[in-house]
Amino acid sequence: MDSDPGEAEHGELPVSDGRPIALGTGVSLFVAEAGRADAPPVILLHGFPESHRTWRDLAPLLADDLWLIMPDQRGFGASDKPQEVEAYQSDKLIADLFALADALGLERFAVVGHDWGGAIAWAAAMSGDPRIERVGIVNSPHPWLFQKSLIEDEKQRAASQYIRAFREPGFEKFVEGIGFEAFFDKSFAPHVDMTRVSAEERQRYIDDWSQPGALTAMLNWYRASKLVVPPPGITVPIPDAAIAALPKVKVPVRVVWGLGDTALKPVQLEGIGEVGDDVTVHPLPGVGHFAPWEAPEAVADALRPFLLGR
Repeated sequence: MDSDPGEAEHGELPVSDGRPIALGTGVSLFVAEAGRADAPPVILLHGFPESHRTWRDLAPLLADDLWLIMPDQRGFGASDKPQEVEAYQSDKLIADLFALADALGLERFAVVGHDWGGAIAWAAAMSGDPRIERVGIVNSPHPWLFQKSLIEDEKQRAASQYIRAFREPGFEKFVEGIGFEAFFDKSFAPHVDMTRVSAEERQRYIDDWSQPGALTAMLNWYRASKLVVPPPGITVPIPDAAIAALPKVKVPVRVVWGLGDTALKPVQLEGIGEVGDDVTVHPLPGVGHFAPWEAPEAVADALRPFLLGR
């Protein structure tokens, strides 16, 4: 649709093509919206290597009941793309979330995150900020459980070796050498149900990744992370930072998990109920990592009553 959400009548916010919103953190994020502006607000955070379009099939299923706020996170899509690694440290990414809430005048809101977006949602929830009412997680591990699994679980460590590759300084030149189309086919397509990705949608990904500085910005999420990913076959201790007790999440959490995820193994669900005071798990058999558009109806059914507090 071509409507500008800023011109819509209060309570009748349509699905929008999006608009840039300048944040107090010094970056501008491109933000799409759907639903009713008088409904409970939800900020939805996508992961790598996507954009707000992660929610393209989910948003219409939730828009009748909720105000959906869907930014391209910094470094992705049409948002600003700082090139410095330190611009993607977790505190800056969490600050973007709250700065967006400030820019929209949100006093209380829910957060839903997938993949890297879920990592930000977990961290924001652990901050104890009273503005967050509840958290939805879609195929995104709790940071403590993920770090622990990378040390102790051989299958998860093997599945996560791509992180080591993404952190290499020369990885951009490798991708440029093989081309973005080949990068899509080698690194992304094996993890998705390609019957759900049209030729037009595939080209959207490639166009986003091909923007000047986009690939470096996206990879910097991995480079700035303190996550320790050892090579296979060696024994290493769990890092001191991971041993330190992380605060429990006090707000309700609903974890929706596609059990067919080949990047994040089911080990991520072991002990998940202990990371917060009210954590429920909604498994999706036969669904892979990109559950929001592989199984949007199932994800919507899991999230709608939770986000409405029912």
